[in-house]
Amino acid sequence: MIGEQLANTTVLLTGASQGIGRALARALARAGAWVGLVARNEQALFQVARDITEQGGRAFPLAADVGRPKAINLAVTRALATMGRIDVLINAAGIQTPIGPFGGNDPDEWEQTMRVNLFGPVRLIHAVLPAMRDQGGGKIVNFSGGGATAPRPRFSAYAASKAALVRLTETLAMELQSYNIQVNAVAPGAVNTRMLEEVLAAGEQAGVEYLQAMERAKIGGTPVELVCELVRFLASPASGRLTGKLISAPHDPWREWTGKDDELNATPLYTIRRLDPFTIKPLLQFLK
Repeated sequence: MIGEQLANTTVLLTGASQGIGRALARALARAGAWVGLVARNEQALFQVARDITEQGGRAFPLAADVGRPKAINLAVTRALATMGRIDVLINAAGIQTPIGPFGGNDPDEWEQTMRVNLFGPVRLIHAVLPAMRDQGGGKIVNFSGGGATAPRPRFSAYAASKAALVRLTETLAMELQSYNIQVNAVAPGAVNTRMLEEVLAAGEQAGVEYLQAMERAKIGGTPVELVCELVRFLASPASGRLTGKLISAPHDPWREWTGKDDELNATPLYTIRRLDPFTIKPLLQFLK
C-alpha cells in the first residue's frame, strides 16, 4: 500500500492551511509522512498541525508567505533543522486573482499572482535542491491549474503562471534526472475550494466560468480525495522515476502506471507540446 510506503518520508507542503493543501496535509500524515506545513494564515496553519498531531500524525507549522523570498528561505532552513531532510516538496499554494478582462487588470495584482504561483515554487525548489542532491534524491510535485494547457480568458495571470510552472516542471525534470530527483505537475481538476468562491464573487467579470462555477457549486466538483491519492502516488516509491509529466487527477490512468515509469518517460505523453507530425507520431506509436 502507498500509505505504508510513506512511512519515514519527510514532506514540505505549501498552501497547507486550507482547501486542497489542508486535505493533502491530513492525507499525507495519515499515510505516515512527517509534514512541514507552510502557509500565510498562522492561526489556520497551527490548527491543521494540531488536528494532525491529535490524530497521531506528525506535522509542524511553518508560517510563511511564499511570495516573499526571505520567508521561503527561512521556512526551508527550519524544515531541514527539524526533519533533517526533505524527501518531498509539494507546491500547492496558489492564487488566481485578478479575475476579469486583461485590459482592466491591475498590473501590480497580476505581478503578485506570478510571484506566488511561479516564483514561490522557483525559490522553494532552488532552496531544497542542495539537500535533495546531497541525500541522493527526492520528489517535487507542482500544482498546475486551469489555463496551463489551453487559453483561459479573464484569468490571464493565473493561466500564464500555471503554464510557466508546467514548463519549469518539464525542464527541471530533465536537468535533475541524474540526481534521482523526480519533478511532476498535478492538474487537480475542478475541486470546490476557495477558488470557486472567488469565481462566484467575481460574477460577470469571470465570464462563462461564472455560470460553470454556479453549476459546480450545486452538483460538486472533483473529489479532493482523488487529488490526495494522486499526490501520495507521486510522493511514494510507487511512482518510481516517473518525471516531467503533467497528470490530471480525474482524467489520466495514473493508477495503472506503477512499473511503467521508464516507458512513459520515453514519450511526450502527458506533457505540453505543440501538435505537429513530429509529436503526434510517437504518441500514436505508444497508444497502439
